[in-house]
Amino acid sequence: SIFSGYPFALFQRYFLFQKETYLIHLYNVFTGLSIAYFNFGMQFFHSMLCVLIQFLILRLMGRTITAVFTTFFFQMTYLMAGYYYTATEHYDIKWTMPHCVLTLKLIGLAIDYYDGGKDPEFLTPEQRRFAVRGVPTLLEVSGFSYFYGAFMVGPQFPMTDYQKLARGEMTDVQGQRPNSFVPALKRLSLGLLFLVTYTLSSLYVTDDYLISDDYMEKPFWFRCGYILIWGKIILYKYVTCWLVTEGVCILVGLGYNGKDQSGKPLWDACANMKVWLYETTPLFTGTIASFNINTNAWVARYIFKRLKFLGNKLLSQALALFFLAIWHGLHSGYLVCFQMELLIVIVERQV
Repeated sequence: SIFSGYPFALFQRYFLFQKETYLIHLYNVFTGLSIAYFNFGMQFFHSMLCVLIQFLILRLMGRTITAVFTTFFFQMTYLMAGYYYTATEHYDIKWTMPHCVLTLKLIGLAIDYYDGGKDPEFLTPEQRRFAVRGVPTLLEVSGFSYFYGAFMVGPQFPMTDYQKLARGEMTDVQGQRPNSFVPALKRLSLGLLFLVTYTLSSLYVTDDYLISDDYMEKPFWFRCGYILIWGKIILYKYVTCWLVTEGVCILVGLGYNGKDQSGKPLWDACANMKVWLYETTPLFTGTIASFNINTNAWVARYIFKRLKFLGNKLLSQALALFFLAIWHGLHSGYLVCFQMELLIVIVERQV
């Protein structure tokens, strides 16, 4: 499904670039819903319901803090209920997988819409950049939600960038299609490399071996080494997905991130991985900075920085990580994982 984004992106590049925005929105809704139906059948109605209710919240409650809290409560409750009623003891690909991505999108949209009603003088530069000034239509919200390049596994991107994409402004040469074919191909190739590595390695380093009697009879040093290698390899499937979808976003122009000081176009707006840093960093903070970048940036922007009123950076960080844990799922391992992340980061900064 994530590879289908490439022909979709090529069609949009060559047939819909700088066309009427409603055509872009319709195209994204149709392709995104097609992907949802192909993978989850009629369960795609979960996302449709949440998008519709989100639109109604924005329209009926307006740019109010009530709309923000209502959005947060409803979208997170719906996601948690989905996790609860679809939970199994196995790793499953269910409708909740893209829905967790959608949940962040819609919460972020509500906050940006709220910021759009404030005086720019009272906003930070970052908030001014993402604030939604106009009133999005249902078609626009739906196109933003179902964009084929990010519906399944992300990355996260703001409504303002999507609106620029629909207007044909996400390009390094104004009025022309973005010169993003080669950068997109590079990320796709890198994603395929990780896919091959994961596929071949998983034949020899398996999940089942971790709970086998043979594994438990091995020396302690062997078990530690094996689980270290297993953990590295198991993450490659996520790296693959993010690199492939980043390539789709770059190809269509959504990955455009301005130009550097030398005037060279940057295509990392939708980057979820810094591969070289991820593979070479000796620091845990380096791993955090290079893995699932857009989700971490979303949490920093909409959760961590919004808790500044608490006056305690450590408490804000702990609450942000707690949010990340429950957003990932209801399994206790998520809480343990992000608790350990907090502790390791604290220790690392003190050393």
